[in-house]
Amino acid sequence: MPSSFAARTRGLVRDEAQERAAELLVAGGWRGLRLQDVADGIGVSRQTLYNEFASKQGLAAALVLRRTEEFLGELEAALDGEDDLYRAWSSAVRTTLDTTARDPLLRVLLTGQGAEELLPLLTSEAEPLVAAARDRAAAFLTRRRPGLDAATTTAAAEIAARLTISHVVLPLHPPDVVADQIATTVVRYLDRA
Repeated sequence: MPSSFAARTRGLVRDEAQERAAELLVAGGWRGLRLQDVADGIGVSRQTLYNEFASKQGLAAALVLRRTEEFLGELEAALDGEDDLYRAWSSAVRTTLDTTARDPLLRVLLTGQGAEELLPLLTSEAEPLVAAARDRAAAFLTRRRPGLDAATTTAAAEIAARLTISHVVLPLHPPDVVADQIATTVVRYLDRA
């Protein structure tokens, strides 16, 4: 029992720390996020946060991954909500773009304003994000087109994830255009497989 209680308590500290960190990031950017403020806000010591996350960057990475998991649930629903493969991908990309546009935490992370240190979590250090999106999308493709081999579904899913993240970080076209381009790319890639 004690280890179950300790694990539950640890999980609550992680959740509360991430929620408080998100509030601080939205309010003051990266420079406005201090582990001492997070610790004070949730009633634990700063050392407790260091033990849990190792650093401010570790807390931010955990927060990004947590938000990604929540978002990927929305992505799966968008993919599964359409019967046509093109419309499914287009809907998923649109969901991604709409979510990032309206989510204040993601806006802070993606604009780089006061959060330059966080941009690598979505660019050069984005492997966990890309892998999570790729794996969920590949599972969708496996369900939708069971005859495709795993390498093809994984490649198509990764292409879609990387293209979408690239547009989120550096938008060059309207969301509808991007959704069409990515959906067309994925469908054509799968049709040639």
